[in-house]
Amino acid sequence: MIHNTWQNKDTIKQVKCVHTNAEKYMVNRALTVGNIYEVKNETEEFLFIIDNTGKVGGYYKDYFEAI
Repeated sequence: MIHNTWQNKDTIKQVKCVHTNAEKYMVNRALTVGNIYEVKNETEEFLFIIDNTGKVGGYYKDYFEAI
């Protein structure tokens, strides 16, 4: 249940959203191109960030670039 504490966890790094062109999911409701987001957790494939909804969401890394 570690995901319950991610909201209050220290930020690992910051990333910038470079596109919202998703093949399968609608991410343009939760991400904005050009915005900078705080990364709370990271796996090989996903970044878990605080998105536009104010909650932690998991997104593929290809939507972001490191800053």
